[in-house]
Amino acid sequence: MQKIVVLNPKGGSGKSTIATNLASYFAVAGMKPTLMDLDPQGSSMRWLRKRTDDQLKIHGIAGFERNLRVTRSFATRVPFESQRLVVDTPAALDRQTLPEVTRNATAILVPVLPSDIDIHAATRCISDLLLIAKICREEQRIAVIANRVKVNTLIYKSLLRFLDSLQIPVIATLRDSQSYIRSAETGTGLFEMKANTAREELEQWLPLVGWLAQRSPLELVQGSPAVSSILAPKTAVAAPAPALNVTVTAPAAVVPAAPEVSQPRTAVTAS
Repeated sequence: MQKIVVLNPKGGSGKSTIATNLASYFAVAGMKPTLMDLDPQGSSMRWLRKRTDDQLKIHGIAGFERNLRVTRSFATRVPFESQRLVVDTPAALDRQTLPEVTRNATAILVPVLPSDIDIHAATRCISDLLLIAKICREEQRIAVIANRVKVNTLIYKSLLRFLDSLQIPVIATLRDSQSYIRSAETGTGLFEMKANTAREELEQWLPLVGWLAQRSPLELVQGSPAVSSILAPKTAVAAPAPALNVTVTAPAAVVPAAPEVSQPRTAVTAS
């Protein structure tokens, strides 16, 4: 299983948009994803509840809720069949919780907007990941997504220079688009839309999903809590998932060449 954490303590950076569309992509690819929302605003869970019964299943965990009748570990357990766990984190995340949230994460995605304020916040975030969460730079688990950008502007070039100085890869450049608004309103991910309605946006996502496909999945204890994600003892690491071939030129819905997709009912579990 892959555990993908979308993280930036700066609010408004697009964490929920990226998390929900990643979950949608994995559902289309037949990977039975789980989407965990740690943000008290619950944006990812609202998106999930908008999905209809005939859409692909994405298991939801409202990690910001508390249920006194069960333990938190039980309430946030990941289904046995889930192959991808996407964690949407809140703004103003306590630095001391970073080790727990990022524990055994195969990828940590940091969306950054091209502004001086956001660049400064990203500096602090990446520094905390390296120094507090103890993420080794050599493991190449941290990556940046330049979000809502205007290419060839001075501030965008400044963002790239800053990231290059940190030796953190920029794996995708996403432009602002009405497609993301439609996605938020309907509970439908970009990869579930017809290609002719989101052609440019899908092309921008290909480097991101390609980079994730190269991450080595972890053998986690089945049914373990979504946050702690306990590693299975003495288990060999599986080979990296193959890159998915996504077609963005046909007018039909975009479906990567992946395992057969099942279409059960949408389920949202509130802890």
